[in-house]
Amino acid sequence: MSDLAKTPETTETPETTEAPATAEVTATAEVTEVSAAPVPAVDPRLLVREEGLKGYLTEFSRKIRGGELGSLPVILGLIVIAIVFQLQNSNFLSASSVANVAVYASGLGIMAVGIVFVLVLGEIDLSMGSVAGVGAAVWAGLQVSHGMNEWLSIVLAVLTGTVIGALHGFFFAKIGVPAFVVTLAGFLGWMGLQEWLMGGEGSINTPSGSVVENLTNYFFADKIAAYGLALLAVAAYVLSQLRDSSRRKTAQLPARPMSEILLRTGVVAVLVFVVAYVMNEPAGARGLPLALVLFLAVLVIADFVARRTLFGRKVFAVGGNAEAARRAGINVDRIRIAVFAISGTLAAFGGLFIASLSGGATKSLGGGNTLMLVIAAAVIGGTSLFGGRGKVWSALLGMIVIQSIQQGLNMIGMSNAIQNMITGAVLLAAVVIDSVSRRTQKTAGRA
Repeated sequence: MSDLAKTPETTETPETTEAPATAEVTATAEVTEVSAAPVPAVDPRLLVREEGLKGYLTEFSRKIRGGELGSLPVILGLIVIAIVFQLQNSNFLSASSVANVAVYASGLGIMAVGIVFVLVLGEIDLSMGSVAGVGAAVWAGLQVSHGMNEWLSIVLAVLTGTVIGALHGFFFAKIGVPAFVVTLAGFLGWMGLQEWLMGGEGSINTPSGSVVENLTNYFFADKIAAYGLALLAVAAYVLSQLRDSSRRKTAQLPARPMSEILLRTGVVAVLVFVVAYVMNEPAGARGLPLALVLFLAVLVIADFVARRTLFGRKVFAVGGNAEAARRAGINVDRIRIAVFAISGTLAAFGGLFIASLSGGATKSLGGGNTLMLVIAAAVIGGTSLFGGRGKVWSALLGMIVIQSIQQGLNMIGMSNAIQNMITGAVLLAAVVIDSVSRRTQKTAGRA
């Protein structure tokens, strides 16, 4: 009886306890198998581009809300400037006016390229004007006063700026003196050196037909020069875009589709060929200025260094966070010294352009509002005053804005006082936009 009673219990046990366990294990395996199935990750930017025009508008709206303004404020500002001054004076967009803007923007623009590197580093260089004056004084003293070979005197003048900039960087990086103080002392000290080098001469005139005189006075009269440079610029732009797209596809990153590349290339082509036409075809056109060619060459080389070399990436890393860059193995001191050496080099080179425009080296060359215009050009063009963000081409955009304003105000007879007030207002607006953009990016989690 007891055996019969035990039999159902032993029989029921596997039916009631093991079966649910088996079902539970099976269900767990199914869940594990489902959860382990790979889910392809899709970059939302790729989906945006697949939506066509609507997707681009959505992406543009997202960037604006996130504070990623880029060069948009500068481009809109240039359009407004052109419209306003053209309505005031029909010659504002004439060949001679465009040539004047290009020539006058070149020397200060080259100096602004050096300031861009310093600002990306998160520092400031207040000695640019004085270094430009010293460079011009060294050239004039060696070539004109002592009869040295023209090219050798130019090279030594530019190298003088390199040494001065490296000296600033040494005191800043190795000794620990703030860059503001070092370059402010340099501003005063190099101004004194400039006056000493000039001696009793108030000015030393540029020799007729010399290289320095031709920097801002030589124009390529052949039409093929301007159109050829425009064609070269378009070809370089499209090749750069295709190369970037190919590299990003290889790395499985979002890349611009061919339609967008063609559209961008078309816009660039229209702009550069219109400028080439204005310089060549209308009455009174003198052709392509040598100063503009040299300025563009400096921009291309500097942009390559900033964006395509390890040194350039290190500069942005130090500007973004110096301590993090140091822990990543970057020699921060060496980068800082090199950046200030670049700034001094381009300051001295720009001083030769100023000497060419003014007819020679003077004791006051590089003074006045030279420094302010150089810094303003970099900031107005989009380089951040807070470090870690900026583009070399911002020097071109900012200087075109400043020179266009000055050219337009001169054509309608405004005084220098009005020009300075308007330039100051534009600079303040650029800094405000930069500050608001940074704050918006932090709010959006993109800083």
